[in-house]
Amino acid sequence: MVASRLFSRRTILGLVSAVCLGATPFAYAQKTIEWRYGHMNPPSSAAGIQANWLAEAVEKHTNGQVKIKVYPASSLGKLQELAEAVSTGTIALSHNTAAGIGSLHEPFAALDTPYLYRDVDHLMKTVDVDSPVMKKLNEGLIKSAGVRVLYAYYFGTRQLTANKAVTQPSELSGMKIRAIPFPIYMSTVEGLGAVPVPVDWSEVPTALATGVVNGQENPVNVVLSSKLYEAQSHMMLTGHIMNAQVIVINEKIWQGLSPELRQAVAKAAAEVRQRATDTVRTQETEELAKLKSLKMTVIGTDNGLKLDAFKASVKKAIDAKFVAKYGDLYKEIAAIK
Repeated sequence: MVASRLFSRRTILGLVSAVCLGATPFAYAQKTIEWRYGHMNPPSSAAGIQANWLAEAVEKHTNGQVKIKVYPASSLGKLQELAEAVSTGTIALSHNTAAGIGSLHEPFAALDTPYLYRDVDHLMKTVDVDSPVMKKLNEGLIKSAGVRVLYAYYFGTRQLTANKAVTQPSELSGMKIRAIPFPIYMSTVEGLGAVPVPVDWSEVPTALATGVVNGQENPVNVVLSSKLYEAQSHMMLTGHIMNAQVIVINEKIWQGLSPELRQAVAKAAAEVRQRATDTVRTQETEELAKLKSLKMTVIGTDNGLKLDAFKASVKKAIDAKFVAKYGDLYKEIAAIK
C-alpha cells in the first residue's frame, strides 16, 4: 500500500513537472526517429539539394519527430552499394536512376529506356507513385527487396559529352564512353555508336581526366554542378534518356511509422517532388547557357546533329535486348495520358 501511494505521488509530481515545463506526458513518451539518407551526388547538385529539401520538409511535417541526416557524394557507398544498403536497412533512404533500382527489381530498368516518353509531363505521370505503372512496379520492389519508392522527380534529360564534335553515331565508332553500370545504360551508349565502359559515378572525373573514357552522358545540371566541362569540350544534345530520379525507403522502416507519421512523410515527399521537378525544368535552359559561357561547344540539330540517326541506332540496340522483356510495360507507359 505504501509503495502504491509512493508511486502515485511520483506519477503526479511527474505530470505536474511536465506541465510546468510546457510539455505533455505524451511528448515525453515520443522518441525522435533518425534516418540516414545516402546518395552519390555533390551537395550543390539538383539531386543533392532536393535530398536536403526532403530532410527539411520531413522534420517540418512531423514536428521534429523524424529527422533525416543526408550523406552526399558517395560517402556511404557507390551506386549499387547504396541500393543494397536501403534493402538491408543499413540506411533508410537513397536515390538512384530507375535502372539502378532495377538492380533490386529488374522491371524498374524499363523506366530508363531511351526515347520512351513524349515529354516531361508524360514521364512525371508515369513515375507518380499513384500511377498504375508505378503501383505495379512498387509492389514488385517491396516483395523482392523490401524497398518502397517514396517519390520520383524530374532529374533532367541526358546529353552526350566528348572532346570533339559528334553529329552522328558513326563518328563515335571506337570511342569509349562512360556508361552507368547497368544493362540498359550500357546498351544505350552502344546504340549511340560508342564503346560503353561501366564506371561508377564516384570515379567519373578521374576516368575522364586519365583517358579511361573519352566521354560520358548526363543531364545538363550534372555536367555543370560536377564541373565536367573542365574535362569535356563538347556537348551533343542527343536527349537520349529523359530521367526520373527515384527516391526509395526501406519498407520495414516505412511500416514502422505510425499512420500519422507516414502521412506526414508522404506529404513532405509530394512537396519536394514538385519543387525539385519545377526547379530542374526551369533551370535547364539557364544551365545550358552557363555551359556555353564556360566555353563548352553545344551541338544541336540546328548546327548539324543528326538526331534521327541517333534515335534509329539506339532503338535498334534497345529493341534487340529489351522489347521481349519489357514490351508489355512499354505499352502501358505509352497508354498513360
